[in-house]
Amino acid sequence: MQLRNARLCLDCEEVHDVQQCPACASESFAFISRWVAAPERRARPRPSTSPEAEAYRHLTNPEDRPSQTLRRLKQGAVGLTAVGVLGWIWSKRQMK
Repeated sequence: MQLRNARLCLDCEEVHDVQQCPACASESFAFISRWVAAPERRARPRPSTSPEAEAYRHLTNPEDRPSQTLRRLKQGAVGLTAVGVLGWIWSKRQMK
């Protein structure tokens, strides 16, 4: 049994590697790797240059985000536009 798959049943303390405990059929367990670190099996780590990983890094990197001032200006412009459109609709309803 591999350490990264080993599970400890929280009811009967049986060690297993399936969804249900083979001894008591309980589904409450904790992975043993929570307490015992499992070493990396690969000789070198997997490269993380996938397009998904790069997109995630780009989204979470605060340096690439637009400045707070630019965001506030855009939000203000959208807000003023919305108020103007609502005012125009309100004035059209008053004329009828």
